[in-house]
Amino acid sequence: VEIIPERTDFTEEEKTEIEALRRNISTLFQKVISLSPNLPDEMANIAKTVTRPNLLVDSIATNMPIPTVEKQELLEIADLKERMKKLASILSREVEVLEIGSKIQSQIQSEMSKTQREYYLREQLKAIQKELGESDERTAETDELRKKAKEANMPEEAEKVITRELDRLSRIPPSAPDYTVSRTYVDWLVSLPWRISTEDNLDIIRVKKILDEDHYGLDKIKERILEYLSVRKFKTEGAVRQPILCFAGPPGVGKTSLGMSIARALGRKFIRMSLGGIRDEAEMRGHRRTYIGALPGQIIQGMRRAASNNPVFMMDEIDKVGADFRGDPSAALLEILDPEQNISFRDHYLEVPFDLSNTLFITTANQLDP
Repeated sequence: VEIIPERTDFTEEEKTEIEALRRNISTLFQKVISLSPNLPDEMANIAKTVTRPNLLVDSIATNMPIPTVEKQELLEIADLKERMKKLASILSREVEVLEIGSKIQSQIQSEMSKTQREYYLREQLKAIQKELGESDERTAETDELRKKAKEANMPEEAEKVITRELDRLSRIPPSAPDYTVSRTYVDWLVSLPWRISTEDNLDIIRVKKILDEDHYGLDKIKERILEYLSVRKFKTEGAVRQPILCFAGPPGVGKTSLGMSIARALGRKFIRMSLGGIRDEAEMRGHRRTYIGALPGQIIQGMRRAASNNPVFMMDEIDKVGADFRGDPSAALLEILDPEQNISFRDHYLEVPFDLSNTLFITTANQLDP
């Protein structure tokens, strides 16, 4: 075993460098103690009281939570300056790691504090609402609307919209103006017959019997209706869609009652909409929700009244539709009546597509060439 004596004959320049290293190590060690939760604050006294450089290095290396391999490396370095530089490097790395860890911990704590604050405020809000007698009633109301939305079996897009709207509704105070607007919108969405339909009765003999019971004569018209319904009975899925029937004739000859008879024969609901004098396309497509008192158009209102998505929908006096500065309603009729477009009819109020492709549209007119 060879004992290497510790060097003491340092030059003034070396002594100055050693003192600078000692102060640097002392500062770094104190910073490590302040950042590390595992080191007691009392250990900072080592940096303050121990002045001998070699003893300071040994004391810090002994108490630092560093791997044994690095402690062994420090022990094997005979030169004091090199040992101090090695320890300073280890301390610098430890400070960097602890600072990053402290930053991460602060971010986590901040997020937790924010979450806890929100939870605390929500609990306070619940307590206030309970004192005012609003909590149970509003919760029950929202739960009932969520249940209705689930039972409505909506398309995916409509389901996302109503979920977002219900979350918003649960946060709005009932006294706020937006509450009524949002509640009315949700009521319309849950009350529409998204996938509810009646079963067709396409017994042509029965249809003929009902037409004869309700109307005397009109043989050619009845024959055309029976032909139309016969094709509907035998058409395959994906076949070319049929044209829309238009009954033309003067008032009082039975155009509307023919539509009612068709609905009764098929077992469908009957909805009638008069187009006479309509000059605003919003009558059919509805108004946007930004307007006060906005509601869906007559098409969606009719579907709601029918409570099924396949009624017989009669549009009376289609030749009386007029255009003015507010728009041309006949342009809106294209999206409603065209089989290629009405599968995703968008009402301005709902702002979600509604399928009109199962609806049997019939139009009437007093003149073919108005």
